[in-house]
Amino acid sequence: MSDELSLPIILPIGAIFFGILFLLTTIPIEALVFNKWLKFDKRTSVFYAISINVFSSVIGWIIFFMVEPMLPIGIKSELINYIFFNKIKDPNISSLIIFLSFTIFISTFLVKFLLMKLLIIFMDEAGQKAEITSSQERYFYMSLAKLQTTNLITSTLIANALSYTAITVIILIRSR
Repeated sequence: MSDELSLPIILPIGAIFFGILFLLTTIPIEALVFNKWLKFDKRTSVFYAISINVFSSVIGWIIFFMVEPMLPIGIKSELINYIFFNKIKDPNISSLIIFLSFTIFISTFLVKFLLMKLLIIFMDEAGQKAEITSSQERYFYMSLAKLQTTNLITSTLIANALSYTAITVIILIRSR
C-alpha cells in the first residue's frame, strides 16, 4: 500500500515551476482586464482571475491525465521529451502542436467563461435578496443581463488572449 502512495522518483520540476510561473503571469493580466472592462474593483478582479485560472488549470490537468494514457506511443514520447527535457525531436509534429494549441485556447476560453459566469451568479445570489415586481424592472434587468453577458464574453476572450500571448512569449524565451 505504501508503494502505491509514494512519489515517483522523477518529478517534472521544470513543468511544475513553469505552471506556477504561468499562473503568476496570467492572474495579474486577467485581473487588469476584468478591472478595466467589467468595472470590477481591484480586489474582486483579482479574486475572479485567481479563481478561474486555478480552476481551469486543475480542470486542464485532470483532462490531460485522462487523455495521456490513450495517446499513441510516438506522441507520448514527444510529450515526455518536451516536459522533461524541453526538446521536440520529431519535426513533423509541429502541425499537431499548432492544432492542439488552438484547441486548448478555445477550450480554456470556454471553461474560463463558464467558471466566470458561475462565480458571478453564485456571488450575486448571496447579495441579491430583493424581488423584482414590475414588468419594466424585469425588462430592464433582462436587457442588462444580456449586455453583461456580451461584455463578459468579450472581456474573458481578451483576458485569455492576452494571457496566452504572455505565456507564448515565456515559452519562446524558455526555448532559446
